[in-house]
Amino acid sequence: MIGNSAGRAFLGSFTSAGGLGITAVSVDRGTGALTVLGSTDAVPDPSFLAVGPRESGTVLYAVGESAPGVAAAFTVDGDVPTLLAPAQAVDGDAPTHLALAANHLVTANYTSGSVTALPVLADGSPGAAASVLRHEGSGPDTGRQEAPHAHQVLADPSGNWLVSVDLGTDSVRVCALDPATGALRLHGETVLRPGTGPRHLAFHPSGALAYVLGELEPVLTVCRWDAATGRLDVIGETPVLPEHETADEAVRTYPSEVVVARDGRFLWTANRGHDSISVLTLDESGEKAALVATVGCGGRWPRDLTLDPSGQWLYAANEHSGNVSWFAVDAETGIPRHAGSVEAPAVSCVVFV
Repeated sequence: MIGNSAGRAFLGSFTSAGGLGITAVSVDRGTGALTVLGSTDAVPDPSFLAVGPRESGTVLYAVGESAPGVAAAFTVDGDVPTLLAPAQAVDGDAPTHLALAANHLVTANYTSGSVTALPVLADGSPGAAASVLRHEGSGPDTGRQEAPHAHQVLADPSGNWLVSVDLGTDSVRVCALDPATGALRLHGETVLRPGTGPRHLAFHPSGALAYVLGELEPVLTVCRWDAATGRLDVIGETPVLPEHETADEAVRTYPSEVVVARDGRFLWTANRGHDSISVLTLDESGEKAALVATVGCGGRWPRDLTLDPSGQWLYAANEHSGNVSWFAVDAETGIPRHAGSVEAPAVSCVVFV
């Protein structure tokens, strides 16, 4: 067991590619350093994780990015996470993301192009799937957008809506979730520029803006968000890499994650292929983003990017090089400075308690 002097985080990874499953790490708050405590492979390919509270402590949730896909809950009282109950089917294939909302665990199922809501039971574990909302549509990239591919789902800052980002249909859907029944209802859909392949979305601290990162094109789409009406409107686009660095078709870039500073001054993206972290400044309104720098991600194929709770440290989960790198964030410029790394085979995400 770790003491109170250190923080706690968890790493997800692809067991099918040699990953350890879910790895618990301690976090040195002063240096940002991670130290491995233990791991479990109780769920296959736990590619994305989320943390939630329960009466007796913290619960760690994971998707199993398999076919069929599953979701599971773990206790984290010891150095190795322990399954609370058997994993539950999500009635979809390859869930890549999950979130907690209205006492439900919600998953984005990439291959099936759907979103699933599972009730959270009294012990914190997920129950059987209550509803599945299937996306419809396609995009111009016939290799990647032949059908819907839900890649992320999360609650908006008000907690009244769910948004799901679909790479296959170049769109973001807004849904309502009934807390009593778990029923998902489509409320609206915002269409982005065809072929951008939106992957992930992050909200501005004000709750009035959202930033959508494209995977098939390295571009950030800035949107205005109205929580009162559940409406998402596109304002404009900003490239996340210099134009001369994206012109070479032989070395394509596939951005993966977008993170916004807690004070709303900066935004960072992780860029696979380019193997970098982009730094963008946000104006006072948050509506204008400007690329100011790129730095190496400390490895290869950064699948995830995460800020620690203090906002002082940025972590890149480098899937292909099998390591998590941490960076000290300059408070004045937002530019991350590499400070260290830890081995983590086939790592896919980092979440903090």
